[in-house]
Amino acid sequence: MTATLLDGLALSKIVREDLKKRVDALRAKGIVPRLDVVVAAQDPASLAYVRMKRKWAEAAGMLGEAYEITEATSQAELLDLLHKLNANPSVHGVLLQHPLPKHLDEDEALLALGPEKDVDGITPQSLGRLVADLPGFRCATPLGITKILDHYKIDCTGKQAVVIGRSVILGKPMALMLLQKNATVTVAHSKTVNLPDLCRTADILVAAVGRAEMVKGDWIKPGAVVIDAGYNKVEGRKFDVGDVEFESAALVASAITPVPGGVGPMTVASLLANCVEAAELKVAE
Repeated sequence: MTATLLDGLALSKIVREDLKKRVDALRAKGIVPRLDVVVAAQDPASLAYVRMKRKWAEAAGMLGEAYEITEATSQAELLDLLHKLNANPSVHGVLLQHPLPKHLDEDEALLALGPEKDVDGITPQSLGRLVADLPGFRCATPLGITKILDHYKIDCTGKQAVVIGRSVILGKPMALMLLQKNATVTVAHSKTVNLPDLCRTADILVAAVGRAEMVKGDWIKPGAVVIDAGYNKVEGRKFDVGDVEFESAALVASAITPVPGGVGPMTVASLLANCVEAAELKVAE
């Protein structure tokens, strides 16, 4: 491998150590940051992810509850829960873990979640504030990616950036946040013509398409920075893999995030940081 490894796990430890200090300062003022999670009980991947978030939150001295919703949960019950969490002053952040059971209206639920507690930055209100360059909580995954870029002193100014993926929780906000860092951004997706050729123009390539090892080494411009935001299970493989074929990409890129240990840990750390910030804002009121 010739590329520099962008170690998100190591960076997340630095972020979490800082969070512990901030939480201790809040506790001294009688405030304990609390992140509550609403998660589908029948989704093992979501439950495992939530357990990791709770483990890291507890290590930082934060509190939190997990509310598991099932196929028997009605839309009215879900909305009532969100309204109660919005109204609870001891809850500083609420995470509505995707995906919800299919019978529930996720868009309506996100609208019901107050933007001041949307520490994952995925409600229409939060996304609108991002578009308008107004203060607000930013989506945890792209926020984690920007922290990686900053930590490794990767300057985006004037660079050509390509984001593969157009989801509202990753691709679109990632593009906007790269624009804020003065990159020139192209958003690609499943309908993009000549996608490999487009990728070869990128100084910074963010893969967030959800297809295992779709991006090959010969898609990458020599010396490009590659950010792999994918996380895919592949039958017969011991470890999960990203959207980028790591071995071939690492021979061409100047820097690359691994999977696991890259974007994922910084997503969780950024989510917790947003929640601590929410608690700090309450103290400042």
